[in-house]
Formats: sequence, C-alpha cells, structure tokens
Amino acid sequence: MTPQHIALVRSSFAEVSPIADSAAKLFYSRLFELDPGLRRLFKSNIEAQGSKLMNMITAAVCLLDQPEKLMPVVRNLGQRHTAYGVEDHHYETVGAALLWTLEKGLGAAFTPEVENAWAAVYGTLAMTMKEAASEMFEVA
Repeated sequence: MTPQHIALVRSSFAEVSPIADSAAKLFYSRLFELDPGLRRLFKSNIEAQGSKLMNMITAAVCLLDQPEKLMPVVRNLGQRHTAYGVEDHHYETVGAALLWTLEKGLGAAFTPEVENAWAAVYGTLAMTMKEAASEMFEVA
C-alpha cells in the first residue's frame, strides 16, 4: 500500500460514499451471484449488514495512513469472521465483488490506477485478516 494507493482509494471512496446504501446493495447482490453459498453466512438483515459494511470501509479508508490503529482492528475482524464461517477462499470472492461494485459506482472514474489502488489496499487488509484467523488455530 503506497501513499498514492491511499490517496486514490480515499478520493474514489469519497465519490462512492454518497451512494453508500446503493453500493452496499450492489455489493451483496454481486457477492451472492458469484457465490450463492455465502448467503448462509449472513444471519442478520442484509440492509443492516450493508450499513455495517459501509461503516467499516469508511473507518478503514480513514485509517489507511495509520496502520498502527487500523491493523489491530482488521486482525480482530479477521478472527471474528472465522467464527462466522468465513474461509480463506471467500476473500477472493469478496474482493471481486468489491471491485465490481466500485466499477459500477464510479463509472468512468474507475480507472486502471483506481482499480490497482483498491486491489492493493484490499489485498493488504484481506491478507491481514487471513493471517489473524490462521493464528487462532496455531498451537503455541
């Protein structure tokens, strides 16, 4: 994650934020289209889940340049997701749904540079979540 990645993610997310509810609906629609089996992991109302998702993305975007604050939260999230039944391969599907949603939400502003920035940021966060989840199962 470079400073340029962070700047591109922040500026593009500022364009998506006004349509947060629609973006969340697009995201979950695409996620379940890509992997219908993921629907079973969501026990709560999907609109409420969408609001949680957008709040988490907002918080993460705000803290991208403060990894000492962001990464502990991301690690905790990764460990909690294990309890929900999330597996490593699900992160790829989530990443694909996220990039697709951003493409739809940003239109022409979803340039290759913006896509690469989001992919880099998401990749870092997903890797951190997976590592934290796997540590739960390591024998000390």
